[in-house]
Amino acid sequence: MKQDLEHIAEEALGETIAEVEAEEINESEQLRCQIAELSDKYMRAVAEIENTRRRAKTDVESIARSRAMAVAESFLTLVDAIDAAVKHSPDDAGIKALTLAASGVLAAVGIVKIETVGQTLNPQFHNAVQTAEDEKSESGIIIEEFQPGYMFEGTVLRPAMVVVAK
Repeated sequence: MKQDLEHIAEEALGETIAEVEAEEINESEQLRCQIAELSDKYMRAVAEIENTRRRAKTDVESIARSRAMAVAESFLTLVDAIDAAVKHSPDDAGIKALTLAASGVLAAVGIVKIETVGQTLNPQFHNAVQTAEDEKSESGIIIEEFQPGYMFEGTVLRPAMVVVAK
């Protein structure tokens, strides 16, 4: 009987040890899963932060470019007034100096005049407002400029208004 009791006790102890080991394995597996899940969440959060930084940088650059374009466009009124003054008084030294100063400032900020006379009409840069007969030029060649066009950093601020040969 004593042997039976010892045998039952050993079996119960063996079952208890097996249960404890199974619980430890289960708990260990759960911890591994939690670590993997938290690691995944961390990596996703880092990626999201990096994407947010990139988007913010792009947005800031876009806003800065838009503001620069608006400022550049506002210069065109001044440039048109200077051009009108040159046509009215082409020999005036003060107007010549003003023209040179304005040209320097425009070039410094990246505003470039679009080439017209003698060029082939390009609707991306030129707005043909009239056609005319010209024996010296082929059809589609710009023969006169009514209003100059300007570009800012590769973007057309204002297309040139031109006359094109028929």
